[in-house]
Amino acid sequence: MGYKELSYNKLKKTYNPEHFQYSKIGNLDIDLDIIGQERVVRAMEFGLKVRNPKYNIFVMGNVGTGRKTYVEKIVKSYAKTENVADDWCYVYNFEDPFSPMSISMPPGMGNMFKDDMRELLDDIIEKINRAFSKGEYEKEKTEIIKVYQNKGDTLMAYLKDYCLENGFLLRNSVKGFTLRPLVDGKPIDDDEYEKLETEVKREIERKAVEVELEAIECVKKIKVLENEAKDKIMELDNKIVKGIVSPLISHMKDKYSEYNRIGKYLGLVQMDILKNIYELDGGEQDEEIAAQISILKKYEVNVFVDNSKEIGAPVVLVDNPNYSNLVGKIEYENEQGTLKTDFTMITPGAIHKANGGYLILQANDLLSNVQSWNTIKRVLKTKKLTLESLKNQLGLFDIVSLKPEDIQMDLKIIIIGSPHIYYLLYNYDDEFEKYFKIKVDFDLNMDANLGNQMRMAKFVYDYCNKTSLKEINHRGVAKILEYSHKITGNQRKLTTEFDKLIELIIEANTWAEYEGDEYISSKHVKRAFEEKSYRNGKIEERASEMYTLGRILIDTKGKKIGKINGLSVIDLGDHSFGKPSVITVTTYSGSYGVINIEREADMSGNIHNKGIMILEGYLNEKFGKYDPLEVTAKVCFEQNYGGIDGDSASSTELYAILSSLGRIPLKQHIAVTGSINQKGEIQPVGGVTQKIEGFFSLCKEHGLTGEHGVIIPEQNIIDLVLDDEVIKATKNGLFHIYPIKTIEEGMEILSDMSFQQVVKEVKSNLTNYKRKKKNNNRVGNR
Repeated sequence: MGYKELSYNKLKKTYNPEHFQYSKIGNLDIDLDIIGQERVVRAMEFGLKVRNPKYNIFVMGNVGTGRKTYVEKIVKSYAKTENVADDWCYVYNFEDPFSPMSISMPPGMGNMFKDDMRELLDDIIEKINRAFSKGEYEKEKTEIIKVYQNKGDTLMAYLKDYCLENGFLLRNSVKGFTLRPLVDGKPIDDDEYEKLETEVKREIERKAVEVELEAIECVKKIKVLENEAKDKIMELDNKIVKGIVSPLISHMKDKYSEYNRIGKYLGLVQMDILKNIYELDGGEQDEEIAAQISILKKYEVNVFVDNSKEIGAPVVLVDNPNYSNLVGKIEYENEQGTLKTDFTMITPGAIHKANGGYLILQANDLLSNVQSWNTIKRVLKTKKLTLESLKNQLGLFDIVSLKPEDIQMDLKIIIIGSPHIYYLLYNYDDEFEKYFKIKVDFDLNMDANLGNQMRMAKFVYDYCNKTSLKEINHRGVAKILEYSHKITGNQRKLTTEFDKLIELIIEANTWAEYEGDEYISSKHVKRAFEEKSYRNGKIEERASEMYTLGRILIDTKGKKIGKINGLSVIDLGDHSFGKPSVITVTTYSGSYGVINIEREADMSGNIHNKGIMILEGYLNEKFGKYDPLEVTAKVCFEQNYGGIDGDSASSTELYAILSSLGRIPLKQHIAVTGSINQKGEIQPVGGVTQKIEGFFSLCKEHGLTGEHGVIIPEQNIIDLVLDDEVIKATKNGLFHIYPIKTIEEGMEILSDMSFQQVVKEVKSNLTNYKRKKKNNNRVGNR
């Protein structure tokens, strides 16, 4: 019987190298920033245009698709067209020293304000020192002191006279004043005093009390005079300082009149300077200078975010988005065992730097820091950022710290991550969908149309030209495109995982250097692919040895009843390969239907279980529509010890069941893959290229006879990207690939019988089962 089989020229996508001559492609003006990702471009452009705090962007795609490079380039390009973000400064808060005051101002003005404040303070100090050094000031100050000193001298003269009149001599001492009794107009000492008569001493003591009370009153009056003198001098000093400070501060206020918070701050500065004029009037001693520096520090400006050199809105990429890197930190210095800080030691984080622009984060890095992710959501929710030490926030650091005023936030956050992370967040984080409404979805492949072929060829040429690699010729480029299909597993799709192509180019270049060739050509690309497969193929090789040594039992010749070769794929991540598997079926009289031995052993997945149930549906409609089937069929994947899932073997299992029911031998030199529905239609499966190559390798080991082949779903033809060795064997008639649409076609190929004859044999045996069962029941009833 003649069966439809695929021609060798349909087993992979090939290219004519002449179409990729450098002379035709090298000078083409093609945009290579992003290739074959039209959906990405439209989504990204829309996401950047939407001015809404909830429309942040999640860029979803696999590593190697160029997502990070594209995002960085387009965001920077877009940001250049936008306004430069404001500067932010922290200054001393005179009303609440533990809460530094935040001030925003146009870009570049932060440093200007800082310089102006420094110049202002220098000016004030210099003018105050000069004013206090003038002769006029000293003269006026001396006059004030003289007036009050005269008043004090008058009081002292009065007190001395009063003391003499009452028999006491007033003397100055280190402790203040001392009183000495006078006898006959002469002061006496303690010994002489003790020799006096009692009545005399009593009289002296009585008068001493009166004199002391009068002395206390006089001292109080002198103290009042001293304070009045100080107040007058301070009044003079304040008048002078105010005359200096007010015009300078007023000038500053005029310069920054558009900024209310700066005006408020300058007013507080003026008040504080007038309170601390003597600290500003520095002396020459080191301690006085140090104290003056400490006082002056509170008038400094911490330019927290400086956008003076930016062109357009800021774009900030964070490689390590831990909490401190995102929100900034308050630094401390150790001063004699005590940790100290102030507003000048507040440093910004990436969020501050991106304010007014764009913050780009990697999802893996961000989500590995729980506090960082929570902070991002809090910023989006509240539109402000609170700068607080993580240890303080968690209650782990018992130290008085600053609590800087919050800064208002206006930024767009772009997270780059895998589809897995996106859907985890979407389904399990209630706030994610609310604040990340734009999904930019990178595809793993693109249509292999002429435009994309030219773009990929141009990319390959450009990459080699821009790096230190050898030049690649047109044959090498054509072979790269062929292997691009190998990556996608589809003849109509090229890969967009350009990192994998770059790896292939680099490794091909290495083989070109090793072989001493001038150009990277097709043979180097082929060898690079084959060598990589060999490096990663240890498990495949060990599996192949199991067949060669006869540890896994499988036939690739002859015919067997209830036995067939199925195909599966082992995917290790960096390497995948096809693995032939023997499927056996036993059938006998009974009423249990199709029994999945893997399921009974708890080694079958849900999809495989579903496939078995579909087989039952097909069998019951085909053979038990009007008379229930009274048969049991046990299906087993022989020597399967690791479990099984998927429905790609469902057609294979059905062939084996029909074989066992109808006692119809099946060809062992033909393996089968394909899913089936309840109507007997064959459905496409995955990994068809690896499956074919796996069975071909086994047949080659056993010796190709010209009969070997594989049955595949017709829909999978476009998924074939087979090795040259398989294609050559097919071309030479040593291997065959049969595409089918229905179970009928497959059964005819495997059995060399018409499907009508297969149905007839199955029905005949089913009738025999029923007849024997009735006879057995009749005998049993006797």
